[in-house]
Amino acid sequence: MNTIELLPQTRELLTDKILGRQDVDSTIRLLLEGEYMRRLSQYHRTNYELKDKYEMSFSEFIERHMTRELNYSWEVEKDAMAWETAVGGISTFERKLQEVRDPVID
Repeated sequence: MNTIELLPQTRELLTDKILGRQDVDSTIRLLLEGEYMRRLSQYHRTNYELKDKYEMSFSEFIERHMTRELNYSWEVEKDAMAWETAVGGISTFERKLQEVRDPVID
């Protein structure tokens, strides 16, 4: 088992009853779940906005070589990078949410 050093104030905050009556591990998982959901929401919003802007999915955007078709403009390149990050982030944070919700106990 690993030992994690926490400041006394952090330990106190993690055991504060405002988060409910649960052990520290459950509290940390609750906090992780909230952060993962926040990030997942941001990535979904980016995906939705770019899907709407280009009127296609990210995979279609890539298949059609839209950056080339739109003359490699800075805006399109920037959108392509943000969209790729969002699509990857959605996959990553959906997996992370599953992990935090269904812990494997050794």
